[in-house]
Amino acid sequence: MTVLRTSMRNFFAHKGRMALSAVAVLLSVAFVCGTLVFTDTMNTTFDKLFAVTSSDVTVLPKAAKSDDTPQNGKPESVPDSTLAQARQADGVKSAEGAVSSMNVTVVNSDNKNMGSTTGAPTIAGNWTHNDLRSMEITSGHAPRGPTEVMVDADTVDKHHLKMGDELRTIAVTGDFKARIVGIATFKVTNPGAAVVYFDTATAQRELLGSTGRFTQINVTAAPGVLDGRLKQNVSTALDGSYKIQTQKENADENRKGVGEFMNVIKYAMLGFAGIAFLVGIFLIINTFSMLVAQRTREIGLMRAIGSSRKQVNRSVLVEALLLGFIGSVLGVAAGVGLAVGLMKLMSSMGMDLSTRDLTVKTATPVIGMILGVVVTVLAAYLPARRAGKVSPMAALRDAGTPADGRAGLVRGLIGLALTGAGAFALYTAATADKASDGSLVLGAGVVLTLIGFVIVGPLLAGGVVRVISAVLLRMFGPVGRLAERNALRNPRRTGATGAALMIGLALVACLSVVGSSMVASATDELDKSVGADFIVQGQQRIVPQAEKAMQDTPGLEHVTRYKDLAARMTSPDGKVDDYEITAADPSYAQDLRRKTTAGELSAAYGTNAMSVGSDYAKKHHVKVGDTLSVAFKGGSTAKLEVAAITDDDVAIDQGARYTSIETMKKYVPASKIPPNEIMFAKAREGQQKQAYAALKKAMEPYPQYQVRDQTDYKQELKDQVGQLLNMVYGLLGLAIVVAILGVVNTLALSVVERTREIGLMRAIGLSRRQLRRMIRLESVVIALFGALLGLGLGMSWGATAQKLLALEGLKVLDIPWPTIIGVFIGSAFVGLFAALIPAFRAGRMNVLNAIATE
Repeated sequence: MTVLRTSMRNFFAHKGRMALSAVAVLLSVAFVCGTLVFTDTMNTTFDKLFAVTSSDVTVLPKAAKSDDTPQNGKPESVPDSTLAQARQADGVKSAEGAVSSMNVTVVNSDNKNMGSTTGAPTIAGNWTHNDLRSMEITSGHAPRGPTEVMVDADTVDKHHLKMGDELRTIAVTGDFKARIVGIATFKVTNPGAAVVYFDTATAQRELLGSTGRFTQINVTAAPGVLDGRLKQNVSTALDGSYKIQTQKENADENRKGVGEFMNVIKYAMLGFAGIAFLVGIFLIINTFSMLVAQRTREIGLMRAIGSSRKQVNRSVLVEALLLGFIGSVLGVAAGVGLAVGLMKLMSSMGMDLSTRDLTVKTATPVIGMILGVVVTVLAAYLPARRAGKVSPMAALRDAGTPADGRAGLVRGLIGLALTGAGAFALYTAATADKASDGSLVLGAGVVLTLIGFVIVGPLLAGGVVRVISAVLLRMFGPVGRLAERNALRNPRRTGATGAALMIGLALVACLSVVGSSMVASATDELDKSVGADFIVQGQQRIVPQAEKAMQDTPGLEHVTRYKDLAARMTSPDGKVDDYEITAADPSYAQDLRRKTTAGELSAAYGTNAMSVGSDYAKKHHVKVGDTLSVAFKGGSTAKLEVAAITDDDVAIDQGARYTSIETMKKYVPASKIPPNEIMFAKAREGQQKQAYAALKKAMEPYPQYQVRDQTDYKQELKDQVGQLLNMVYGLLGLAIVVAILGVVNTLALSVVERTREIGLMRAIGLSRRQLRRMIRLESVVIALFGALLGLGLGMSWGATAQKLLALEGLKVLDIPWPTIIGVFIGSAFVGLFAALIPAFRAGRMNVLNAIATE
């Protein structure tokens, strides 16, 4: 009890000093709990949606949701005779046919896409009784003819639609128009999909290309009949060529795809939370190290009057336990608030998430509490152990803990060894022959160099701080020299504080180098390889009517179609593998200039001919003139002669297997041939501007596709990488915020530690302004020390990663110096900002009281 009372007294006596460390724990726990609550809420939203949209038993084509699904843009379907057979099964109350397609685009009268901007699909289908499970008609009525459509209420609100507005639906079978006659509202949360309904005949004709077919049969069980029994009865009634699922099985299958996507988001965000925790550890270690040093006399007195080492150790750990508990409790609450904020943000972007579905599982606060408390206690263990080792007499004689020179030497040797091992791992990764092998070594190198730099930081602090001071602080005269000496006074503290900032900035620098190199490499590859003037593509395959509009555009020398189709290839050595075969027009050889290691690429577009990549040829000992067996998905098996082997030392179309569209047509029925994935065009000589304008005008009716020239394409690539990096930087910002708190805390505790010294300096003539400047300069030096280490380390990681990317064709190393320099300068402002409060408090000290402090 005495230990507990002492710990409680010390904790609340230094509550101001603990506050920033508590904030670090709070932020880290909040990010973890917020991520878990957010992803659990999204899973709950989709679970409810899939549960209510699935009928008791669903009959699907056997190819649906499997690798046999055709790529022609039309959903797989079953004949209406299947519906009649299902109705005859025992235990069936009712059965109805449903039509649904996600390969559509819906536009309004102004040609604006009515689909989601978040990647959620546009779903078109027929209105059925099963839809009443999840929706209700709140305005108008269900569609009754080919010119009528019903739209979900969320889409109506987002795009300001109203009854009577005309919508145009673009499908692979053609375009058709209908006016809004009804609005249906979801009974559960709609995560952002745009949904339109037509009458059954229109949906079959316009979405499937033929009447009398359905994409699925929804079967409702008679009272008292379980879903499992109903599934068996329906299976018996049908001929076994269908996929039959219970409500739970159908919902689970739908949930699986969403779950994989959600796991990617969850683990990525938890990774950044882990980085924030790592940075927070340095803050906590620094806090308790300084508190232990400042309480050396107190600890010595406790030891002198009988307190054991274990009791002293336990006293510090109890303080850490209190800190972790309070920070974790607040962090769990903040995490729920963060999740709600993320939901509001996603809703503003088009993905509707209702707080009614807010899901806080029991495990979430438990994980947050355990994680926060355990991390805090572990971080405080070393300072607590150091406190327990304080000698009573030495403590009573001295105002601080004596340095352990031997421990510092051992620490330095360990740090140098780990750094050396990490540097060797980075070198090994940079010289690897395969990217997959090198990536594992790169990961080991990153971890080892990071740990090594953290450990060796105090040794580096002396030299690096002196260099920075010589460049930056000498101009400030005596105040600058005082700031330098303060930063050098405790290298371990300076190293730990700088390390917290180093981690975040190292990741920023690494990702900046990788992102910039990717853009520069792709741009270089485009300049060297792409001969096409224009590229047309979108999130969906290019429908035939858009293809025709492109081909009819004036001013174009040629238009190239580009399709891909799954196939099973058998090499001469008997190995069978599944690949994508790229079928294109012969002009594609001009649009993308691919080097060959054997043969001529133009020959690959001849009859019954193809090309393979150099990696495939090397692996399977394929040479020009060999014959490959190619079983096209949805078609027959072809014997194609290898006419060319393309060099795979590229980034674009690496490993592609080319053949002509005419060859593919010989072996794949017209109904199974997929629409174009992308199309290329080249303008006639001297007509680039006119052709560009004409092509954009021709594609205006199809807003789901983008028309880009090479400049547009490069900018789009740069923007996409930039958006990804900005998102990552935003998440890393949490770690940097925690690092800033660490600088603030270090300075604040340092000011308290030097209270008497500050009083004496003020007494001999140091002004308040000079004092505040000294503390600000000290903070700037510490921040720049961390930035210098972090940026240097990050650039080495990024350069090594680029060497691995070069094996995948991204050969250009580009160091984004403006970003690196901007981050370095920004670090100085971070240090300046972090010192504002400690400098202000130091300036307000009473001189006499400060001198009297022991």
